[in-house]
Amino acid sequence: MEDREAPVILSVRNLKKRIKRKLIIKGIDFDVREGEIFGFLGPNGAGKTTTIRMLVDLIRPTEGTVTVCGIPVHKRPDQALQHIGCIVENPEMYGFLTGWDNLDHFARMLPGVDAERIREVTELVGLSQRIHDKVKTYSLGMRQRLGIAQALLGRPKLLILDEPTNGLDPQGIKEMRDFIRNLAADGLSVFVSSHLLSEIQLMCDRVAIISQGAIIACGEVEELLQQADNRVVWRLAPSDAGARLLSPFEIGHETIEGTLEISTRMSVEEIPQLNRRLMEANIDVYGITVKNPTLEELFLQLTGGETIG
Repeated sequence: MEDREAPVILSVRNLKKRIKRKLIIKGIDFDVREGEIFGFLGPNGAGKTTTIRMLVDLIRPTEGTVTVCGIPVHKRPDQALQHIGCIVENPEMYGFLTGWDNLDHFARMLPGVDAERIREVTELVGLSQRIHDKVKTYSLGMRQRLGIAQALLGRPKLLILDEPTNGLDPQGIKEMRDFIRNLAADGLSVFVSSHLLSEIQLMCDRVAIISQGAIIACGEVEELLQQADNRVVWRLAPSDAGARLLSPFEIGHETIEGTLEISTRMSVEEIPQLNRRLMEANIDVYGITVKNPTLEELFLQLTGGETIG
C-alpha cells in the first residue's frame, strides 16, 4: 500500500513532448514516493521510453516539469541527476572485463565512490561470488543485476528501470521481482517501465497506465483493479438460448466435452439474476467461475481492446 505520508521523490507535472507537429506525450502527471515501487505500463509505442528520456534529461520536454527530491531536472540537471540511477533495457557492459573492473570503471566517474562502495553494491545485488569473473560469462540475469549495481554506485534516491525483465526466464523474472522489492524495503524508490502487466501487478505498489501518450489510470494496484469488472465463466449445456441470454456480456466462448463455456464480463451482483433466467429457460448450468480482474483486463477495458504487447 502507498504511504501517503512518505516524501515525494519524483514529481511529474503536465509533461508534454511535441516532435515536429505531433504531440507524443500529452500532459502527464504522477508522483513517486520514497520506498515505493511505481509501475509505468503501456504497449510499445505508448510513450514510455520518451517519458524516461525526459525524466533523466536526455531530451527536453516541450512543456511541463520534472523534479527529483524537489530539484527541477531541466533547470539544475547536475544536482537533480545525482539522485537518480537509471538502466534502459539491457545494460551495456564490457564483456572482456570482470564485473568488478566494470564497476570500478564507472566508479571513477562519480565523486566519493570507493572500493568499499563497490563491495556494498556487489553484495546488495548478490554477485559477490562472481564479481571477479569476466562479464562475458554472465547470464542475462546476472548482467541485469550488475547493471543495477552500477546504477546504485552513487547512492541514488530513485532507481529507474526500463523493461528490467526483458529476456529473462520465469525463474530470472521471479528473482528480479524479489530483488526489486528488497531494494524498496530499504527505502529506495523504484520506477519500473514495462509492457508485462501480469508481472508488474505482482511487483508494484502503484501504477500509471499510459496509452497513446496519455495516462489513462493511476493509483494503487488493488484500487485500480476494483474499477474493472470481474470475468465470469459460465459452463452450460449446449444451448443457443443460453448463448443469447449471455450475449450482452460475452467476451469469448468455446465448447469443451459437450458443454459450452462462455466468458463474460460483469459484476458479481449480476450473477444470481442471470442464473435464475438460465434456469427458468431450462438451461443446465454446470458451473459458474468468478475470476478476479487483472491489470491486463483493466487495460483492455479502458482502451477498448488495444494490444499491450
